[in-house]
Amino acid sequence: MKLIINGAMTVDGKIATAAGDSKISSKEDLIRVHKLRASVDAIVVGISTIMGDDPRLTVRLAKGKSPARIVVDSKGRIPLESQVLSTARSVRTIVAVTSQAPEEKIAKIRETGTEVLVVKEGSGYNVAVPHGVDLKQLFLSLESMGMNKVLVEGGGELNWSLLRLGMVDELTVTIAPKIAGGRLATTLVEGDGFDQISDGIKLRLERVVRKKSGELVLRYRPT
Repeated sequence: MKLIINGAMTVDGKIATAAGDSKISSKEDLIRVHKLRASVDAIVVGISTIMGDDPRLTVRLAKGKSPARIVVDSKGRIPLESQVLSTARSVRTIVAVTSQAPEEKIAKIRETGTEVLVVKEGSGYNVAVPHGVDLKQLFLSLESMGMNKVLVEGGGELNWSLLRLGMVDELTVTIAPKIAGGRLATTLVEGDGFDQISDGIKLRLERVVRKKSGELVLRYRPT
């Protein structure tokens, strides 16, 4: 499986403001993202992205079929009125939960046409969920379903866990010429982090593209 993380951030590393606004990319960059979506088998997001942005996660600004949508949601908190669930009968949608998710809620999720995948608990990726979805097990399950190229669209906690676990093959970041500030704003990678910079995850820069919008698109591979 090839796992790609894609994200957009401000110059100061924020992917969303403290108030939750994450509209960072220009139209030009969004077209690039939608082309990328059309090239993969699945898009994976964490429940915080669904709760905060309520995205559709479909291909609309480029030609191609929308990939399957996977939501990592250990406790089954996804709102039944969310856009991914309300469109689940037209685009394959999977919610990955653990045994912490109530059976009644799982049944309601399935009524929308969404598949529910119950995954064993691992170390979790969200500080609010100490025993969340085992991510290695989840991605093995996705691979067994034929999902060999997977795009991860955040947020910061999920990005951290996948990078920390050494599961990421490619990291593409758009840097918008903006400053958001805010000590409570969300950064590209959250989690516990490392105590020493020297212990951090090392990356190799492979490509730099400068957009007319003033954005830089950087593509890295973990070393």
